[in-house]
Amino acid sequence: MSSAPSLPGRMTVIGPENGYESPGSPSLQRLQSKRRRKRGERRRLRPSTSADESSGEAGGLETGTYIINGGAGSEKKFGDLKRPRKTAGFRDRIGCYTWTWFTMNMATGGIANVLHSIPYRSDWLRIIGIVVFLFNVFLFLMNCLLLTLRFRWNPGSFRLSFISPSESLFIPASVVSTGTILINSCQYGIPETGEWFQTTMQVCFWVYVAIAVVASAGIYLIIWSTQTFPIHTMTPIWIFPAYPLLLTAPFAANLIDSLPDAAAAARINSTAVAFGSICVQGTGFLVSLMIYAAFIYRLMTQKLPRETARPGMFVSVGPSGFTVAGIVHLGNTVMQKIMPNGYLGNDSAGFFFKIVADIAGLWLWGLSLWFFIVSVGAHWQVLQFRNAKHHMHYDMTWYSFVFPNTAMITATQAIGRTFESDAIQIFGTVLSVMLIVLWIFVFGMMLRALYLRRILWPDEDIEGTEMPAKELEPGINDGVAINGGVTGNHPGGV
Repeated sequence: MSSAPSLPGRMTVIGPENGYESPGSPSLQRLQSKRRRKRGERRRLRPSTSADESSGEAGGLETGTYIINGGAGSEKKFGDLKRPRKTAGFRDRIGCYTWTWFTMNMATGGIANVLHSIPYRSDWLRIIGIVVFLFNVFLFLMNCLLLTLRFRWNPGSFRLSFISPSESLFIPASVVSTGTILINSCQYGIPETGEWFQTTMQVCFWVYVAIAVVASAGIYLIIWSTQTFPIHTMTPIWIFPAYPLLLTAPFAANLIDSLPDAAAAARINSTAVAFGSICVQGTGFLVSLMIYAAFIYRLMTQKLPRETARPGMFVSVGPSGFTVAGIVHLGNTVMQKIMPNGYLGNDSAGFFFKIVADIAGLWLWGLSLWFFIVSVGAHWQVLQFRNAKHHMHYDMTWYSFVFPNTAMITATQAIGRTFESDAIQIFGTVLSVMLIVLWIFVFGMMLRALYLRRILWPDEDIEGTEMPAKELEPGINDGVAINGGVTGNHPGGV
């Protein structure tokens, strides 16, 4: 990982990748330089650019030599900085907690969804799915608690997380995590409960739709108002704020499919639920499709992203996968529960709806598989373990290997079920087993990184954190740049 260039009036540190390359906005650079000139000359800390340091891939704060520049071109050696590994306490580590941790909930909830989609049902498979679902609820509550503590102990960090170029894109992960929990609640809860829970999930659906629309539009508006993302830094992580919209159709499909009969579907007004979900799902997919175009343009002009940013490529698999899983699943439930007696006087309305859903599902399923193949191929160099030039450190966005692919697998199972194809269902089941193994691997690597202090550790420049402001000297801690992007006084954020 090469050092970012030092900018006037800022300290440049090697920040977390978070699945994308942070922007370096010329306008922000000019603004920061202007602020510095007004405040007078201050000392700034920047890494030296000696050939032996800049050539290393894994260099950083632990071994880098730093220079204090007191202005007017005068420089003197500050010495080697060391991480205070033995002095960081609980509050210091919680200060490094970020919204990115909700990707763990997205992946875990997606695994519970995959287990439910496997067509070869058995009691032990259902028990495993329930255990994973409850474990995800525990992880979600833990993330909410620890993130709240970070915001409580570091005043101002909540607001700054919305304008941080390396963290703001991941705020919708909390909404998506909520959506996966609600989908799992429909899958594993409705068959075991009564009408009260069916009504509860109906209310939760409409509340989730409202939150998803506000969160998606709001985050994009904040990003467009406060940040600049050059096209050469583009990865599919830019799609992330649209992800809450992409879970509405799968939510509606699983809610209606879990109901015992058509009478229960009529009682919760399933027609409105289905059509409303299609509207919001279409919005999310079309927004994602427009960003797809920017991603293809970036690949054509800038080659593949760096190895550390490539897990984000799998995010491109999700939009079409979730759309297929939701639309095709709804098409299978339309005739049985939503429109058993036709629609608007037409007895064949449900049948035509299913045909349209199946054709659209096939079309988008191919797109999901294509992006999956491209994303896997992009990691071929990384999979060559003996190649020292191509390697990846653990980052929380490794969960991008899991969650978007759960969408492709549930879409595959929906296609196999609607066309009654045993081959496609077997293919989907094999992929499910492989993805579960991958989730176990990623979760284990996360625990290993925690133990080795590579994540949730102050001054850690390898994975997942930035230097907390309180660790810096007064006068040099505002305008911290991560890979060229400004975050301001950000206490311990990514």
